[in-house]
Amino acid sequence: MPYSRRLTRFQAVLADQVDLVFFPISADLQYLTGVPRDIPNYGVTMHPGAWVEGAWIAPGAAPILLLPRMTAEFGGLGSLQNIEIRVLGDWDDPASMVRAILGTLPLPASPRVAVGDLTSAETLIRLQGLLPGVVFSSATALLRPLRTIKSEEEIAGMRAAGEVTERAFADVLARLKHGMTELDIVTEVDYQLRRHGALGPSFTTSLYNSGPNLPLLFGQREVTWKRVLTPPVSILFDMGAAYQGFCYDYGRTVSFGEPPAELQRVHRLVMEAQAAGIRAMRAGQATAEQVDAAARQVIADAGLGSEFRHRLGHGIGMDVHEPPFLTAGDTTVLQEGMLFTVEPSIMQFDTFSARVEDVVVARPGGGEPLTTGYPQLIVVE
Repeated sequence: MPYSRRLTRFQAVLADQVDLVFFPISADLQYLTGVPRDIPNYGVTMHPGAWVEGAWIAPGAAPILLLPRMTAEFGGLGSLQNIEIRVLGDWDDPASMVRAILGTLPLPASPRVAVGDLTSAETLIRLQGLLPGVVFSSATALLRPLRTIKSEEEIAGMRAAGEVTERAFADVLARLKHGMTELDIVTEVDYQLRRHGALGPSFTTSLYNSGPNLPLLFGQREVTWKRVLTPPVSILFDMGAAYQGFCYDYGRTVSFGEPPAELQRVHRLVMEAQAAGIRAMRAGQATAEQVDAAARQVIADAGLGSEFRHRLGHGIGMDVHEPPFLTAGDTTVLQEGMLFTVEPSIMQFDTFSARVEDVVVARPGGGEPLTTGYPQLIVVE
């Protein structure tokens, strides 16, 4: 990835607006420097002085990455190239090390400082103590315009993440059988993503299952994971690979057993809605809310508008969810190179549901999907 070019462009943006930026380990920092992220934990893991973990960036100066010893050694970050690394020992004073970094950078007496949006409250409070009188601003807001429009190289990276996701899905399909539980399938998805080269799932793999004998449940994984899936049931996949810094997001619908007419109908509608949304993604012409409306109208015209329960999609790239959003009220004009999920669904509580999801790049003539496999309703006999 052209990290040096990205960093140079960002530092040029900074020159007129801020004197110093702090980014914690995050997609923002990885985008600029290549400092990798790991799959996050459910519970917080802490090291002595963890609040200092991140990089300082100033116009015209090389970034300085400050890491607690545990992160540097056991996280494998201590050997990164092309960035100065300073390591905080377990018994070192974090504030003294931050002061030393600030003293080496070409800063005015009253610097303008911006921090990444994922900076912890503890870090910000500590920095306020070290830089009294400074009004902090958002560094993510300064970087976002650069991240929103993807280069062709970045689009190729996302396409590769999509290929990993779709290959993993193909191997999951080959192993599906009646009588599996939702947990069986989720476990298989996560294994196949890793087997095909992903760091892991880019978000928590989710299934939404419904049918006449299997009511749709949201947010109750401990309950739904145990449910045995037997015909007739619709199984809605929501999955994606974390691959080489990119996050993919993908969805398809599977029928256990011959699909009843209602399942065929709702699946046909979501496919038609997705096609309408993709056609509407005309870079330089359409707004985000117009794309949402184009897809939503298909489902509303069929009398199921209330069952399309969410926005049509979201920006995506090195994070799973990025602005802009394909939703009512977002008047952003699509630009060529913007990537969005296009993911219409019909979610019905006591009968069959359906969804489809692909990542799509905005082009002047309409959207270009990065994954196109399995457009038909998938049937497991």
